Amino acid sequence: KVAMELPTDECTTPSDDCNNGNNSGNNNCNHISPAVDAILVNADDTVKTDPTSHSPVVLSKNQQKKLLKKEKWLATKKERKGYEREKLKRKRTAMIEAGVELGPSRKQLKHCTMALSSCKQRVVIDMSFDSYMTERDQCKTVNQIHRCYSSNRRAANPLQFYVSSFTGPSSQLMEKNNGFRNWDVHFKNESYLDVFSQEQIVYLSSESDNIIDTLNVNKVYIIGGLVDHNFHKGLCHSLAVEKKVAHARLPIDEYLQMKTRKVLTIDHVFRIMLAVSQGQSWKDAFLSIIPARKGAKELLQEDDCSDDATSQLNEESSQLNGLGNSLKDNELVQNNGDSNVSGPL
Repeated sequence: KVAMELPTDECTTPSDDCNNGNNSGNNNCNHISPAVDAILVNADDTVKTDPTSHSPVVLSKNQQKKLLKKEKWLATKKERKGYEREKLKRKRTAMIEAGVELGPSRKQLKHCTMALSSCKQRVVIDMSFDSYMTERDQCKTVNQIHRCYSSNRRAANPLQFYVSSFTGPSSQLMEKNNGFRNWDVHFKNESYLDVFSQEQIVYLSSESDNIIDTLNVNKVYIIGGLVDHNFHKGLCHSLAVEKKVAHARLPIDEYLQMKTRKVLTIDHVFRIMLAVSQGQSWKDAFLSIIPARKGAKELLQEDDCSDDATSQLNEESSQLNGLGNSLKDNELVQNNGDSNVSGPL
């Protein structure tokens, strides 16, 4: 570790060794000003400062790099936003020139609200898992909720979208999205158990033995707001069993073959539910939304398999018949040649 001298500005902690901004006394004051102390705390929570200490703040090289990176990021924030706006304008212009449909306009989106929607299917994201996640994973969870809202907002008939237990660190991270309180989403501080009756609740879990065949408008489907990279396998299922609420899984096995575990992200599950509620089939929703990295392939039905097997047998039989006919023709030609040679001269 190395000592990093920071500007002190005007000292706010007078002592015998500090002149507190006056000309008389010792000028070697090492107290940290409140502004610099705030920068350090915001830049890296691991940096410890003691305003009563007379020694310089000790930062490791990694902490110094993080602090400088944070300052650079804040300094270029406006420029980056301007660049992203110009990039988006160029992209839209290119799509318009290519004749690509851009989707509903902002004016049309104002009429695509949950209140005006003919779809009354309720879907809830349970945000009671903050203690199981790192801050980075909490940020990913918030971003996935943002994508869920974006998809729902652009649907012709949006789902009735709820976010429950919205009181932990994730709610503070959501504050970075300016105006999120104006989103067409029901944000609830209470648990989903306090908002809906227990008989209505169905907790979605890939470990459940129960399968959802069709969406039931009288049920409330709960999606666990958890990003843990499989560190807590089966957590949602175990909590549903512990709280004695119904649980079920999406019918992935009935339509797809997958190379990986059948655990999807929050926004993927939400978008699948949204697509099915709009009239799309489970198979089409899975194939269009599940990412290619999952290696999902359509599962052939028994009738399809039998038809394929029958066609393959017929093809092999025709090939064998053709081979047999060609052998007979060759034998006949050979016999005719032999009879011509052995005949009278």
